[in-house]
Amino acid sequence: MDVLITFLEGVVTFVSPCLLPMLPIYVAYFAGDAAAAGTAGRTQRTLVNALGFALGFTVLFSVLGVLAGAAGSVFKGEQAALNVVCGLIVITMGLNYLGVLRIPVLQRTFKPKTSIVPRNFAGSVAFGMVFALGWTPCVGAFLGSALSLAASSGQVVSGMILLFSYSLGLAVPFVITALLIDQLEGALSWVRSHYDIIDKISGAFLVIIGVLMATGTLGMWLRVLSS
Repeated sequence: MDVLITFLEGVVTFVSPCLLPMLPIYVAYFAGDAAAAGTAGRTQRTLVNALGFALGFTVLFSVLGVLAGAAGSVFKGEQAALNVVCGLIVITMGLNYLGVLRIPVLQRTFKPKTSIVPRNFAGSVAFGMVFALGWTPCVGAFLGSALSLAASSGQVVSGMILLFSYSLGLAVPFVITALLIDQLEGALSWVRSHYDIIDKISGAFLVIIGVLMATGTLGMWLRVLSS
């Protein structure tokens, strides 16, 4: 169930004000010169580059998961204190989404330089890794929550799996929307017009997860829900 939580956090990251408004720019980069090659050529190039881009940020976030899990293992003997610290971090992220707190670094939106254009799959992978670094402050709420879960697991493998799941939650809608952006414009417009509601739901979700982590009851509830 914790894997499902981080997957959902990735999905919510995708529809956040940090990323969704920039999607048309990314898609234009991915399509590149293929726009003159017809629909088939454009679709193929967009798919290849979008997959490469997704692989790039997945690799970087998974590495962060390994580091978080390793850091958690160092403090494994202080599990209760680790849970409290990680839970408080997640609660703080949630309060930022709810508007109760305002953390300037989490309000930042990273915008790409238009001179950076992925020419092939390998370039798109590098592009994704660079952009993951730029995204980190802006998507910090849900990424931070996923990393806190990874740290509280106290295991390197678990940390990697949790952040891979987070990346998958971000990558799947990203690739699908990149391919179908024209058909999904109505749905994307609806999301953009309801950011306030989405932020409140997202913030409440983070606060609940943070409280459960801090009180050491997250694992118990996950076992109950998965039984």
